[in-house]
Amino acid sequence: MNGLLSRLTRPEGLVSLHLHPYRTICRSCVRMFKLHGMDYHRTPSGTSTAPYRDVWRVGTYCVCCSCFLPQALQSRGISELLLTADRHVGLEVGGMGGVLRTLNLRKLNYDDIKYLEAVQPNSPMLVMEYWTGWFDGWGDLHHSFPAEGCVLCIYTGVYIYRCVYIQDMVSVVREILRRGMSINLHMFHGGTNFGFMSGALANPSYKALVTSYDYDAPLSEAGDYTPKYHLLRDLLSRYNHDQLPDMPALRWKESYEAAIMYHHLFLWDALPFTEEPLKSRTPVNMENLPVNNKNGQAYGYTLYETTITTGGFLNSGKHIRDRALVFVDRSFIGLFNYKMIELAVPEGKDPHRTTTEQEERTLSLLVENCGRVHYGRGFDRQRKGIVGDILLNSVPLRDFTIYSLDMTQRFIDSLYRAPWKTLPNKPSFPGFFQGRLFVDGYPSDTFVKLPGWSKGVIFINGQNLGRYWNVGPQQALYVPGPFLNSGTNQVIVFEEEEADFKIQFEDAPDLGMTVDIQ
Repeated sequence: MNGLLSRLTRPEGLVSLHLHPYRTICRSCVRMFKLHGMDYHRTPSGTSTAPYRDVWRVGTYCVCCSCFLPQALQSRGISELLLTADRHVGLEVGGMGGVLRTLNLRKLNYDDIKYLEAVQPNSPMLVMEYWTGWFDGWGDLHHSFPAEGCVLCIYTGVYIYRCVYIQDMVSVVREILRRGMSINLHMFHGGTNFGFMSGALANPSYKALVTSYDYDAPLSEAGDYTPKYHLLRDLLSRYNHDQLPDMPALRWKESYEAAIMYHHLFLWDALPFTEEPLKSRTPVNMENLPVNNKNGQAYGYTLYETTITTGGFLNSGKHIRDRALVFVDRSFIGLFNYKMIELAVPEGKDPHRTTTEQEERTLSLLVENCGRVHYGRGFDRQRKGIVGDILLNSVPLRDFTIYSLDMTQRFIDSLYRAPWKTLPNKPSFPGFFQGRLFVDGYPSDTFVKLPGWSKGVIFINGQNLGRYWNVGPQQALYVPGPFLNSGTNQVIVFEEEEADFKIQFEDAPDLGMTVDIQ
């Protein structure tokens, strides 16, 4: 379910009901049953052979929510139309009594349309999410969905080709309208995941999404018209007896002189400008840190430090969410992520110590929240930072000092008091780099590129533009003109690993190499 109801909660358990030969019941409904003196049978997942109607599995969401959710909304004064929205996989199990069922799709599946017509014959037919494109993950290619149809010829053997007609956006929209159905374009304009607001995918494995949410939508990330827009406008005009209004003028895009970085601030020199660090026996995930008026940390980075007296093998236990740079005495030794969970910690090299003396060193883990999963089975497992024990030679590390680096505008603005130094030839990483962008006249939209940089975050006049990463596909970040001042603009870049000392501003986007969605 992907509709209005699922904006409050995501009933993946409904999919479980479809996949498993027993019912699913969520913990909220367990509490509700107990409150009303009702009983249920609980069985571990995958171990039951009891009849379908007699066994309930405790899961995340359940079929009981189909009663609870509409009542919960309506009892709180919500009188608007309620609906559920499902793609093909969850269509038959995703509905709720008395709630309009709708479709999510990119390509037409006539069986799904017939099913909806059969189960709700007197109801309006709506495509709630018609996917005009798709989002991009770091390390992937930029996804594109053709505006007009084409024939793809696939080589299958010696002199043998199989030709397939690829459905396109316009033909799908035309058929939906021909059938008298309603449609909602997702997205018509995708926009940008400014700051740390980009999401992530959980299946088949965790993958963070890029800063741009261009989505190959009819309006581009910067609000420019695309071929899809013009084709849709022409198609929709046939269903409108009145003349369509004139199209608004586009914003001018400008390329500016490169911003040269001239000041540098080592990460550890910025720590005095964070909130008071937490001393904790065990790791604490970022959401439970006593920062931001005890509301916890939502986004950004978190730095965990502890003392070690030996080298050996460090194991994350898959408790890093989502990516961590690891340091010993502020020297980089390796990386943790979902795939890399073990690395070697070198022994100390103090020549003045005997073999019986233990050398104390500082182990630091700079953990980045790369983005929370926004749909799917991982929806409820999105705590970030370190979420469990980290082992050194199979022994859990203890006694941490934890710094919140959420990099809010208040934190970035406070760095004017920090001990910035003239940029050296070989700066230390991670670090902050400061420069200036000069804008002559009224500011225009632009796109910032960082060739020669590795991975980090860009701030202009305190505004967090978002993440960049040289793994692509996105190569340029969108900068709206209103973010800029006429004259001098402050540019701060937080870079994790490598820097080129200047950043470029161009008049066109660069979303990377493209792959067509099949």
